[in-house]
Parts: sequence; C-alpha cells; structure tokens
Amino acid sequence: MARVQDQDYPDRFYYDVENQIWYEALADGKIRAGMTPIAISLAGEVLVFTPKRIGRDFEKGRSFATIECGKWVGSARAAFAGVVEAHNEALVKKPELLNEDAFGKGWMLIVRPAGDDWRAGLVTGAAIAPAFGEWIAAEAHKDRTE
Repeated sequence: MARVQDQDYPDRFYYDVENQIWYEALADGKIRAGMTPIAISLAGEVLVFTPKRIGRDFEKGRSFATIECGKWVGSARAAFAGVVEAHNEALVKKPELLNEDAFGKGWMLIVRPAGDDWRAGLVTGAAIAPAFGEWIAAEAHKDRTE
C-alpha cells in the first residue's frame, strides 16, 4: 500500500497519474475505474457524475465520464480504448460518494479494454508514491483545463 497525501493508495490498482484515474483488474477481464482522492480533493465537492452510456466505445485519452464539481468541471479521460460495460448507478444518484469513498463506493465505471495492453503507461506497486509525488511537485493539475 502506497501513502500519498495522507491517503492509502492500493497497490493492486493501476494508476493513470496524468489523468488521476485508477483501474482495478477484475477476474472476468473487465476493469473497474474510478477517480483518485487527489483529483477529488483538488476538484472540490462532486455535484454531478455523468458516465458514458453502457455499450459505448471510448478512445484512449478521450472522455468516458464527465464530473462536475465545486471547483472544476471536466472529463475523466481513459488511459486506453475500450467499451463501457456498466456504470455506478449509486454514484449517478449520489455523486458525493466520490468525495466520501473514491476507492470504494465511489467507483465510476466498469469497462472492457479493447486490447491486452491496457496496463501500458500505468503505474502500480512501488512506483505509485514517487509518480504521484512528481505529479504533485510539478503542479501538473494547474495546467488541466478540461
């Protein structure tokens, strides 16, 4: 378990540090995705979660959900191409779950990756804390406009 800004980051997850999205490989080959606690703390109170519709394709680097927060409105961008298999209906109804439990009840989507290389470029294990530390130090979040 990595510790980043007083928050435990599970090392079984894969992280897209640039886009602040986490991915959890599920036993059936699907992937559960959510937003990191750092992203949520920077964005403020989550007001609206709008996922891409079930069955829709998404491209790498493109939106697969929209998040509206007190300090930020923008896209949750995918680290790989795939198809939306399910979304968290509880999160649609109660978006503040992202603020309350980003790694648990606040998960966003379940997706099926288009290829087996979906882990490429993602960070896991011992690399988690240093990667997030560099991202925070570089203040990369300040460059994000959408």
